[in-house]
Amino acid sequence: MNPFRSLADYVTLQRRFYGYTRENIHQQQWRAVEALLAVVREKSPFYQDRYRDREVRSLAEFAQLPTINKAVMMENFDRLNTAGLKKDELVKYAVEKELAGDYLGYYAGEYVVGLSSGTSGAKGIYVTPKSLTERLPAVFLARGGIPLRLLPFRILFLLRVFSQGFADIRVPLISLAYMSTMSDPKEIVERVNADRINVLMAPPSLLRLLLPHVEEIRVMPKRVVSYAEVLEREEKERLQRAFGCPVVEIYQASEGPIGSACRRGTLHLNEDLVYVELFNEGGDPVTEPGETARRMIVTNLLNTVQPLIRYEMNDLVELGGPCPCGSRFRSIAKVIGRNDDVFVFRTREGMTRPVFPDLISRWIITSGDAIREFRVVQERDGTVAITIEVEEGADPDPIRAALPGRFRTELSAFGIAAPVQVRFERIPLPPDNRKFKRFVREDAATSAQ
Repeated sequence: MNPFRSLADYVTLQRRFYGYTRENIHQQQWRAVEALLAVVREKSPFYQDRYRDREVRSLAEFAQLPTINKAVMMENFDRLNTAGLKKDELVKYAVEKELAGDYLGYYAGEYVVGLSSGTSGAKGIYVTPKSLTERLPAVFLARGGIPLRLLPFRILFLLRVFSQGFADIRVPLISLAYMSTMSDPKEIVERVNADRINVLMAPPSLLRLLLPHVEEIRVMPKRVVSYAEVLEREEKERLQRAFGCPVVEIYQASEGPIGSACRRGTLHLNEDLVYVELFNEGGDPVTEPGETARRMIVTNLLNTVQPLIRYEMNDLVELGGPCPCGSRFRSIAKVIGRNDDVFVFRTREGMTRPVFPDLISRWIITSGDAIREFRVVQERDGTVAITIEVEEGADPDPIRAALPGRFRTELSAFGIAAPVQVRFERIPLPPDNRKFKRFVREDAATSAQ
């Protein structure tokens, strides 16, 4: 990583965030969109066909281009990407990495490959070039809501896995430690104390598990950063009282770095990194504070290897008003996503053990290529009941054979023995897919069999 380029990126990102007017933002967005369209017209057969007779001379005309979604992206992956990458090879690579528990390294020495189910049940492949991941530390420093006066940063990142993208964060004055979200809360507190952590990063569901142990932390972090899940306003206030420091949010998705916190802790859209279009149910643009967007369309302005142009996401956001920080980047009052339950089991030793939805979803989506949608219920007696909907015409038998054993093996690694049931049927989704709850725990107190 080039420290001089990182410094230049940091200065540029700060200048845009706090110095740009709305007119400057729109000008920057148009330049980025124009450059992105030039790349895909030259290198992406999918977009060449899609935009063959479409002339785009402004953001208004850009907004008339057809949208895509994950299903379209995956179906056309080989023709959509600009590097000649093949979906089947990438899926095989990602699944093998997942099954082996090896998340480091680059595909073909050049690309970080992410496997995601996101807010839909099917697998998604997201590719980031090494040249881009190496510049992400500057984004984190400039847009992480963590003031430089806290340097040196001693960060503990609580993640499901530690991927190559995070391993690339090697910057002077930044020490990055990693622990799995499946770590025991007492072990996490011990690590916070041993490393004198001053920035703690974790999903809200894990931060909740740490609350009973907060008094064991000898020197409290100076910032808590929440990510990956919806953080309700009341919960944010509760965490701030418990940790005695500001709690800030990062709105990161497989599709790009959508939102970051300002120096006041307000979540803003990263309008120079992603172009976000928000619409109400009638198809009109959402512009007023307090209004909830029913459609969210995102264009990643940075990634030209896997161009996501006018990509429909399932998230809902509510716009906020002007922020006292002075940034003209739109603020986000609330991210409205799916509030899935965290499963709780009792181990063979009688200990309570949480298992997070993102971990379970990986076990499912890596068990077969034909999974279109799934739903998981932890029943009152501890049974894990999995409902799978496969693609039309697909054979469910390989999944039926593989999934129960996979679950038993993965749960056993955490000292958990629980019955697993798998059935195959159509899963009807509500008209608003965001109301669909994929992980449901029927009872707060469950026990393994």
